[in-house]
Amino acid sequence: MLDVLNRFNEVIWGDAMIFMSIGIGLLFTVGTGFVQVRLFGSMINQLRKGGDSARGISSFQSFAMALGGRVGVGNIAGVATAIYFGGPGAVFWMWVMGFVGAGTAFAESILSQAFKEEVGGEYRGGPAQSIALGSGHKWLGALFAATSFIACCITGPSLQTFNIADSMKIAFGVPPIAVGIAVAALFCIIVFGGVKRIGKFAEVVVPFMAIGYVIITVIVLAGNYAELPGMFALIFRSAFNMEATFGAIFGGTVMWGVRRAVYSSEAGMGTGAIAAAAAEVSHPAKQGLAQAFSVYIDTLVVCTCTALMILSTGAYNVTGADGETMIVHNLPGIGEGAGYTQAAIDSLVPGFGGPFVAIAIFFFAFTTILSFGFYTDSAVSFFFGENKHLKKIQLAAKILSVGMILFGSLKEADIVWGLEDMGVGMMVWTNLIGLILTHRFVFKLLKDYEKQRKDGLNPVFRPDNLGIKNAGLWNKINAL
Repeated sequence: MLDVLNRFNEVIWGDAMIFMSIGIGLLFTVGTGFVQVRLFGSMINQLRKGGDSARGISSFQSFAMALGGRVGVGNIAGVATAIYFGGPGAVFWMWVMGFVGAGTAFAESILSQAFKEEVGGEYRGGPAQSIALGSGHKWLGALFAATSFIACCITGPSLQTFNIADSMKIAFGVPPIAVGIAVAALFCIIVFGGVKRIGKFAEVVVPFMAIGYVIITVIVLAGNYAELPGMFALIFRSAFNMEATFGAIFGGTVMWGVRRAVYSSEAGMGTGAIAAAAAEVSHPAKQGLAQAFSVYIDTLVVCTCTALMILSTGAYNVTGADGETMIVHNLPGIGEGAGYTQAAIDSLVPGFGGPFVAIAIFFFAFTTILSFGFYTDSAVSFFFGENKHLKKIQLAAKILSVGMILFGSLKEADIVWGLEDMGVGMMVWTNLIGLILTHRFVFKLLKDYEKQRKDGLNPVFRPDNLGIKNAGLWNKINAL
């Protein structure tokens, strides 16, 4: 099974996806006039404005829920994997993808808001709806919903729980099955309470965990300040194939940097856009800006923290192109993953790395699992939104997620990572194709938003004025 998974993932995560991800990010970055730079102040302001409603959550809660989904195991183990296979230069390409990925996140989120629907008294949307309603290709929207169900209900919870269980076993000796049961119980308490409970939990926990991680990073960097100039020089030299040590793996440098940035930030995956659709805002561009900022926090802050701790302390290994020869072997016996971050922290405060990383992984992974619960609900809503048994079907999906949480606490790492790479890869491909088909709406919506702001108005989306069809919910919203 593992060999089949690896071969499949090599195809869907190959060079074509790398070029597609960067190309679409550049399309929306350049096409919007670098909206993620020009309207940076508006990104911040949007997080402080607006409230929730009976049908939707606040802009900040949506931002926190999406950020909780973005900030996961990929921010710790994924960054280490990128360095292991791509060398220090992979970090630079993660930064590049984080920047252009903010443009992609803006686009997919603005579309999800524009084409959102009301299901069971709550806002639901995402790439499935925006592809189906915006492009007219309902089959492609259904394909995204199906792949997101696989990735968020089945493979995703297993991967996140595996990493929680593994880190807790190493740090505290807790049996994996006990961890699985505890995570499943907490998942039920929060997710069964609906999107409101998820949003309220995320708005409290996500900022706390991100700030705590940054503080630890600052402490580690302060203890290794003399290494910082050389570390940054190594990152840039390696990124442009000017470091002989890593010349043989230069192709992997770019590929692994982009690949893990997509996996970590979810920009281009479309899941953050599902959270964006749940927000109560007056214009889709407002939530697009909030979600673009969440990519910055994920990739340019949290992922960077992990990378800088690892590289400044020399707590990493790098493998050669053959996957066997070691180019850098600073940590004998430690494979790519959370062990690098643990070793980096231990180098400054011996014995603290294991417990801290285990706790960080718990918060990072658990908030991701919660977001997956909402994304699963949205996928089910796409297929069964008009079915009178919708709530029962969503309950069955939640129970399946609980089973996958328990499954993940007991499985081997290679199988779990392989299954998740498959699910995520299928989502990314479907979403990227959908973005190409609906890209014109992004530019039209942004132009409308900026024109209203220039006229001194609080931007309000009126689809009929822009000739946008299949966005009828907004007429109801504006009539209230």
